Amino acid sequence: MLRFRCTQLFTSPFDALFIQSLKPHTSLRCAQMGSYSTTSSSAQNSPKLVFRQLFEKESSTYTYLLADDSHPQKPALLIDPVDKTADRDLALVKELGLKLIYAINTHVHADHVTGSGLIKTKFPGVKSIISKASNAKADLFVEPGDKIYFGDIFLEVRATPGHTLGCVTYVTGDGPNQPQPRMAFTGDALLIRGCGRTDFQGGSSDKLYDSVHSQIFTLPKDTLLYPAHDYKGFTVSTVGEEMLYNPRLSKDKETFKNIMQNLNLSYPKMMDVAVPANMVCGLQVTKSEAC
Repeated sequence: MLRFRCTQLFTSPFDALFIQSLKPHTSLRCAQMGSYSTTSSSAQNSPKLVFRQLFEKESSTYTYLLADDSHPQKPALLIDPVDKTADRDLALVKELGLKLIYAINTHVHADHVTGSGLIKTKFPGVKSIISKASNAKADLFVEPGDKIYFGDIFLEVRATPGHTLGCVTYVTGDGPNQPQPRMAFTGDALLIRGCGRTDFQGGSSDKLYDSVHSQIFTLPKDTLLYPAHDYKGFTVSTVGEEMLYNPRLSKDKETFKNIMQNLNLSYPKMMDVAVPANMVCGLQVTKSEAC
């Protein structure tokens, strides 16, 4: 199991060897800015955690900012940043006096371009992270069971394929010094009263059902669920709520598979742009420039 302990980055021979083992790539460039929205949660119970939920309205994408406020350097990470709102997110990082160290994606998105590459050009110390199973470019790759530390707080990596082959869910740690209740950043695997589609990018309704039931619904029922998208104005749910009220995933597997097979969804309008860009951290660039 890998552990990314994140305060000062890559400043010693040990760091260099550590990053080598994670198959790093070179850095790259990206694009642009956007709108602003923020909320907070009951994770305020933890005096250490800085948490902001941010919204990009065109793709209805949530980006999450987390930081360890009690650590001297206030290390922070962004989950699922969007290129159009990267400048907004970085401005917030500066305002709060945080040290951004990671830009993390839950999967290769098809509905927007990730902000990871742009963020790396503006904050050169930031490292991009994505799952190894995604086969995308990044500085660091994660696998199930890995832990991503930012200060003394960490995210546990859980594989939740089904929407895409490389989907992962990031879950805050279980322990007395970790935020309580726990928080799960589910990407498109589990949405509030819904789930991501399973008809492209290696999707599988069978795998998605198993992923959610084995990796998310086994968390404590008060675990806060934060998806990558919402289209109805919801911001947060819990494991207990979705087990009871999710109109798809509260059903048995065969019923769920039948629902997913009959959604008749249109082709994603951004897919032909977003997927190739997101395979290289958010930009169409030459192989030598990919992150």
